Amino acid sequence: MDQRTGTGLPASFELAWGVREQPNKGPKRGLSLDRIIATAIAVADAEGLRAVSMGRVATELGAAPMSLYRYVATKDELLTLAADAAYGPPPDVPLPGEDWRSALARWARAERDGLRARRWILQIPISGPPTTPNAVAWMDRALRCVEGTGLDAGERMGVLLLVTGFVRSNVLIESQIVEAMEAAGQPAETRLDGYGKRLAAVADRARFPALHAVIDTGVLDEESGDENEDFDFGLDRVLDGIEALIGTRSLRP
Repeated sequence: MDQRTGTGLPASFELAWGVREQPNKGPKRGLSLDRIIATAIAVADAEGLRAVSMGRVATELGAAPMSLYRYVATKDELLTLAADAAYGPPPDVPLPGEDWRSALARWARAERDGLRARRWILQIPISGPPTTPNAVAWMDRALRCVEGTGLDAGERMGVLLLVTGFVRSNVLIESQIVEAMEAAGQPAETRLDGYGKRLAAVADRARFPALHAVIDTGVLDEESGDENEDFDFGLDRVLDGIEALIGTRSLRP
């Protein structure tokens, strides 16, 4: 796995891209990078990210742990590749005639859906810009959404980072709340039950007048019933900001 092809990427990433041939020697026939990644995903789906290790994946495959290192050099590489495969391909955006805002909103909702389906992806640290196949495809699709808007290349990349940052932050907060509620044996939809009343009991009205103005409406004491409401509100505000920026760029001489 130490042979280089000039990409500067880890050999396992080159395998994922198809620019390096699979190892064809060794005692375990049928072992492949795809099987290793699929097994890691299956373990993460069933037991969480902490259960994923080179040894555990090897056991599930009926292989010796050292045999995996001919395909993946480190656990960190394996987790990055597992996250990439778990993400899957991006949505087909933009469609012919679709405006940038609608296309980018669909992209964001698709990313959210993927992260919510496999929340363990968010536990994997981001160690650099996208370099794996699906991650690069998602990046390309987002950039396609804002082509022809008047934004320059740096601004288009900034839009990508802004939107994906919002999506990941939203899902991460939601995931942490859900996990805490589940650990307490309470349904996630009850997370706001009585929250406003509890705050009112400890937060002095004179010291926190703006907070009490919200508490008095009752909005902090019950769920809206629409799990998408907060996400849609935030996404719309992000898109409003991008739209305002595009509007200023159209005024360039």
